[in-house]
Amino acid sequence: MDVIVSGRSVHVSTGGRVHAIGEPAVILVHGAGLDRTIWQMQTRNIAFQGRQVYAVDLPGHGRSEGPVLETITEMADWLINLMDEINLEIATLMGHSMGSLIILDAAARYSNRLERLVLTGVAETMPVHPDLLSAANTNKPLAPELIVYWGLGDQAQIGGHPLPGLWVHGASEVLLKNAKMGVLGNDLAACDNYGDAKHSGVKVTCPTYFVLGQDDKMTPIESGQSLAAAIDQSEVYILEKCGHMMMLERPNEMYKVLRSLIF
Repeated sequence: MDVIVSGRSVHVSTGGRVHAIGEPAVILVHGAGLDRTIWQMQTRNIAFQGRQVYAVDLPGHGRSEGPVLETITEMADWLINLMDEINLEIATLMGHSMGSLIILDAAARYSNRLERLVLTGVAETMPVHPDLLSAANTNKPLAPELIVYWGLGDQAQIGGHPLPGLWVHGASEVLLKNAKMGVLGNDLAACDNYGDAKHSGVKVTCPTYFVLGQDDKMTPIESGQSLAAAIDQSEVYILEKCGHMMMLERPNEMYKVLRSLIF
């Protein structure tokens, strides 16, 4: 569905199910250069477990109007504005990579609006390699190729997905290359400039859950665990044989974790 936030059209996916009044809500926030479709399996999982679900396209991403927002803080403020527009007083926020930084920043400043956090593919700092940032800023195909090479676990690089016909490597690369001009570079710079996420983490007061990939080379589990240690009421779940794109690489394992957290 489409909603208007700050005068711009925003697209969200609701999992193909009509929500009942009063159901708890979950908002899914994608990572750099991606869009709502990265959550396609989780969106339906959550919707058909009796929850409102909103997988968002951030401004300038997917089917949402631009311009893109330049900082993590701006994106977090925008997310709260989205909640206001869809009449949500409180929600569970789930993010991936850049999306995790966004919801972490939101939780640090809008604690009364959050039921819980689910952070995936996140670390206490998320610096971007200069070669990757340069390629993204010049819109070179090398940038998506590097992200997919570094981001996926070994098994996802070659196949073996439980869903027949889905090649995670190829699908991820195409999704990143379909991003609008300048979007990936903008997002990576936002992550690079955010600094130490622990500064936000120590302000979080709601229950917080980390889902980390054992073989994640972009946000290593040691750094994610360090961030978790700075947050009260935090728990860490580690997916084995999994890289940075856990929602695609290990959808069944993700479903099992989510069942214990939000269903």
